Amino acid sequence: MNAQEIITYMESLRNDEQRQVLMGFFKTGPGEYGFGDDFLGLKVPQTREVVNSVAQDFVMSEIPELLMNHWHEVRLCGFLILVAKFEKLATKRLENNTDAIRRRDEIVTMYLQYAEQANNWDLVDLSVPKIIGHWLLLPTNLGDKDYKIKVLDELAVSPCLWKQRMSIVCSWKTSQQGDPSWCLRYAEIHLHHPHDLMHKAVGWMLREMGKRVSMDLLRDFLRQHAHEMPRTMLRYAIEKMPEKERKEWMNR
Repeated sequence: MNAQEIITYMESLRNDEQRQVLMGFFKTGPGEYGFGDDFLGLKVPQTREVVNSVAQDFVMSEIPELLMNHWHEVRLCGFLILVAKFEKLATKRLENNTDAIRRRDEIVTMYLQYAEQANNWDLVDLSVPKIIGHWLLLPTNLGDKDYKIKVLDELAVSPCLWKQRMSIVCSWKTSQQGDPSWCLRYAEIHLHHPHDLMHKAVGWMLREMGKRVSMDLLRDFLRQHAHEMPRTMLRYAIEKMPEKERKEWMNR
């Protein structure tokens, strides 16, 4: 299947009842964060089924047609094809393979080029940890660690909410692999972010960092910042702590 055939097939699965549910859930009304996004009404497993059937042989040059499509699920399909391709090139066996490094870098470059098309939280959360987050831990020809920090800093200070979310949610992967530095850096940068979606994302990533790396590191961060954190952010960060300790943090 090429891009147009995928779009036609996905349009044939349109479910108007589910479409209305999704457009409410993802806040697509005037003044809401997802305003203007349009849904076919497909469930994620339906999109993943398409991805699984095409990802291996789908040519990179066709992916932008999916990423630029106005249907939310079609864009998700494009991002998940990039995820599938990246993961196949990021196995232990291929970590240092010259061709795999080049092709991973192509995927990262395309992802960043079309990042604004991931214009809702699910598109970000289902793609950025497995592409950008994993890339942070792998060899690349694009630049050294300072270059990777520059890439994430640019996302973090972008006027685009979804790019800002990418800069912190990508740390889901780095924390899973035992590196807390990315989470701690971007949690601090976004500490005073005005949007509730970022409060939830930062708190969630701090919680994951504590769970995957060190609860003591999480407590150190909270000792420095709990007094200035939005309550939603703090509540998400301490969610897995014992109830007595949670109450102590919230009382601060």
